[in-house]
Amino acid sequence: MAIITSIALALLAQGPVEAVAGPQADYDVGYEELVSNENAAARKAIENCDELAENDPARLINHGIALARTGEYEAARAEFKTAAMARDSVELQTAGGAWVDSRHLARKALAMLDKGEFARYYALSLR
Repeated sequence: MAIITSIALALLAQGPVEAVAGPQADYDVGYEELVSNENAAARKAIENCDELAENDPARLINHGIALARTGEYEAARAEFKTAAMARDSVELQTAGGAWVDSRHLARKALAMLDKGEFARYYALSLR
């Protein structure tokens, strides 16, 4: 199995993505929680994942999404920037089957943050 990460969902209109990172790797980077819009639980799962490096693109992007969805936009921006400016990248497979560079997805997430597209998730969490 591969590392599973969610960058798209409704966010990038591409659905969940997979990051392939080594043989038979399967790490919890908050995928199920993000899909269920359980963003606080996603943050906790990601922050407690010892298998992935702090600078792993899948971890950074998912953590950024969870942070943005809970209204912590500047912290999310820092995660997305780190992933976008990473020396190395990971190819992520979208639910539609397309393979996308993690740096490209991180830049897309930054653009969404700049447009306020994560605000609706934060508003939903306040209800």
